[in-house]
Amino acid sequence: MVRLYKDKKGYKHFANSGKAVHQYVAEQKLGRKLRPGEVIHHKNRVKTDNRRSNLRAFPNQQAHYTLHVKAKRKYGRW
Repeated sequence: MVRLYKDKKGYKHFANSGKAVHQYVAEQKLGRKLRPGEVIHHKNRVKTDNRRSNLRAFPNQQAHYTLHVKAKRKYGRW
């Protein structure tokens, strides 16, 4: 059985390795390891929803932040 824990920010991690579940799932979806600086975004903003269809990779934090800025302008929220 796989044991998980939730960190202070609300992300799930594997207890044995400490790796974030959303990063692991994204790597499986992409078929490769994440590159340094890559950021994984939860499309529905639910940090515990680690379905492949809910995850999107960004090349860096700035690109990820830009998405949030655009969403805030369009919808008035992150």
